[in-house]
Amino acid sequence: MNNTAELDFMDIKQASEWASRYLNKNVTASNITYLIQYGKIKKIGNDGTILVDKKDLINYYKSFNGNREINWKNQLGHDVNWTLSFDNVKEAETTKHVHRLHPYKGKFIPQLVEYFLDGHKDNFKKEIYFKKGDVVLDPFCGSGTTLVQASELGMHAIGIDISVFNSLISNIKIGKYDCVEIDNELKNITRKLKSFIADSETVRFENALLHELAKFNNTFFPAPEFRRKINSGEINEYKYGREKEGEFLSIFLKLAGDYKIKIKQEKSDNFLDKWYLQHVRNEIDFAAEIVRQIKNQEIKKLITVVLSRTVRTCRATTHSDLATLKEPVTQTYYCSKHGKICKPLFSILSWWERYSLDTIQRLEIFNKLRTDTYQICLPGDAQTINIFDEICGANPEFAKILRKQKIQGIFSSPPYVGLIDYHEQHAYAYDLFGFKRSDDLEIGPLSKGQSAEARASYVAGISKVLFNCRKFLTDNFNAFLVANDKYNLYPAIAEQAGMKIINQFKRPVLNRTERDKSPYSEIIFHLKDNLCH
Repeated sequence: MNNTAELDFMDIKQASEWASRYLNKNVTASNITYLIQYGKIKKIGNDGTILVDKKDLINYYKSFNGNREINWKNQLGHDVNWTLSFDNVKEAETTKHVHRLHPYKGKFIPQLVEYFLDGHKDNFKKEIYFKKGDVVLDPFCGSGTTLVQASELGMHAIGIDISVFNSLISNIKIGKYDCVEIDNELKNITRKLKSFIADSETVRFENALLHELAKFNNTFFPAPEFRRKINSGEINEYKYGREKEGEFLSIFLKLAGDYKIKIKQEKSDNFLDKWYLQHVRNEIDFAAEIVRQIKNQEIKKLITVVLSRTVRTCRATTHSDLATLKEPVTQTYYCSKHGKICKPLFSILSWWERYSLDTIQRLEIFNKLRTDTYQICLPGDAQTINIFDEICGANPEFAKILRKQKIQGIFSSPPYVGLIDYHEQHAYAYDLFGFKRSDDLEIGPLSKGQSAEARASYVAGISKVLFNCRKFLTDNFNAFLVANDKYNLYPAIAEQAGMKIINQFKRPVLNRTERDKSPYSEIIFHLKDNLCH
């Protein structure tokens, strides 16, 4: 029977033909296989013939992800590899264990690293590039995603990053710790912090403020009724929110006066001065001094990251602008994210306690998954660094492995041209802990923009990194670079680095934190040595 329109159960070829007619676009057998492989539709049959139910296909294509796949491909092109969207992966998995020890802009999800590093093959990944025991390099290490996943997969890994703080985050994630000792240090700081603020007027002020906020919000922003009225058009959210924001402001200012609360700092010379309320700044400085006195250097570094994570969250900004700061917020405000009047933070205590507990839990989970392999992030300039010499100095045992086998390949996400200032995104940490900054050595920073001159500088910088790294790779290496190459710079980068692009994987990027959720894709470039290919 050639007509598959009336069939309830179809083999893969029949299903692809039916789906092509149903969607009025080409659906290949590989597309159907992908839906089965990733559990989006059921596989029927155990006699060697794989069948699918037409109802499952209809339900998928009508679902949120099914519609999104169709719409995104229409806008981004049908060469998008939807397998690499990981649309079936929950947020808890993309931030699993130590991957969420500290926020970081521009990191890729661990599932993307796993896909190219692990030993599976599928309709899209037709060969295995790395195996257990290999050494993988990430010359733009960022927050260490490649290092962590290499450890899970039984591979050694080296990262390089120009940012001292990025290197700290990466090395903290792959460190080995006594969680009992860490827990004791964290609890010690918590006790001292509680004692420090116990008699503070700030505590009493905040309790009174929370009481007044609860009364006001219950009256003027009842849930879920308020949201319903916005959705039905009965209330103009912007106008109503600004009106009630003004009404509550008088209550806030009276309370601040009654408790003699000093809101703003007297100076704004640096990030810490500008973006923190005075009482929050006092607690930050107090906690930081205790951290500096910790004798165990590895635990001190870890707790530095816990405090940095806390400090980042406690910036004086609205809930919706935490990732992209606009102007400091020093008073109560209408919060569109929560649909009520919210307040800035007046203490770090609750977030410090939350992150302390969260850190211990994440370390314990990763300790059960990690393998007995070596990972390290080297702080330095990937354009010039001698990787082998640095490893010899940092980890002689790891150096022995390198002398035997060199580095098998690269998996990395270079900075995008003119998108992020990588030092500035953690300015609070550099100010607080006195880390040395190397902003002038960043490649493609936001501050230099995306002009023709900036793009030429970017090409020179990325290619110089790759050219330097080639010296430490095996002859038949595989290099994977994740990039949104809207200016088509990577062919020139590959050529200048003595490499050749042999394949490209175009993936839709679904899990974005930006407010702009329009269809967006990036390319994973597969490069090899130009002389060997």
